[in-house]
Parts: sequence; C-alpha cells; structure tokens
Amino acid sequence: MGPMDSQPPLIAIVDDEISICRALLRLLRVSNYRAESFNSPILFLESLSEHRPDCVVLDLQMPMMTGVELQEHLARLADPPPVIIITAHDEPKTRERCLALGAARYLRKPIEGELLIDAIEKAVRARRATRAGQSREEVVNRR
Repeated sequence: MGPMDSQPPLIAIVDDEISICRALLRLLRVSNYRAESFNSPILFLESLSEHRPDCVVLDLQMPMMTGVELQEHLARLADPPPVIIITAHDEPKTRERCLALGAARYLRKPIEGELLIDAIEKAVRARRATRAGQSREEVVNRR
C-alpha cells in the first residue's frame, strides 16, 4: 500500500453554482472523502499543476468552458482522473459524448447523495485497481 492509499481519496467538484459546491463538499466530507470545489473550470485546470484529484465531479453548463470541453482536456492527460458528470440539462447527444470520453457516470440534478457517493466509490476503486493492474470491469462488477 502506497502513501496515497493511506489517506481518503481527494474529490474535486467543478460547478459554477456555489450552493451546489457547498452541498457536495458537505456530503463528501461526511462520507469521509477529502474534497475541494472550484466554481471555474479554469481555476480547476490551474490546480492540476499542484496536485491531481482521485475523481472529478463535473457540471456541464458553465461559463468560459463547458464541462464537455473540460472533460476532453482531462481525457488527454496521462493517468486522467475518473469523471462523474452532473447536469440539470440532460441531452442524449451530450450524454453519449461524455460517456464516449470515458465518464464513469452521468447523473441528473438534483443529485441523490447516495447515488453520487456510490458512483465516486466505484470510480475511485476502479482507478486504484487499474493502477494495480486489474481491469476496470473486474473491480466494478465485484460489487
């Protein structure tokens, strides 16, 4: 077990709605995750030079850069973090695009807390297993 495995996973929330960020921060912290929020995709991208989250909870409708554009950027990184999309505007083409880019889950707002925590848990577990050499399917299907 490496040093990173000894502390709770770090989850980044990227949503321009401050109230959503606050609510999700509370939910994640009481669920024993480390969490940080960004109300701007640009600020989030700047933070990647300092550290990488274990999972990103990402809104789609944001000014300056859409969630899809941010997801495309993340997909180009070496060892990209898993992404869970949250949106109030569920459009089939956007959903297909996000899933094609590798989104771990695509959830509609309002978000059911238990569903989000389950999605994060599975995404983090799959990422850690992939790093350890197991296939994502082996880990996700174990539950």
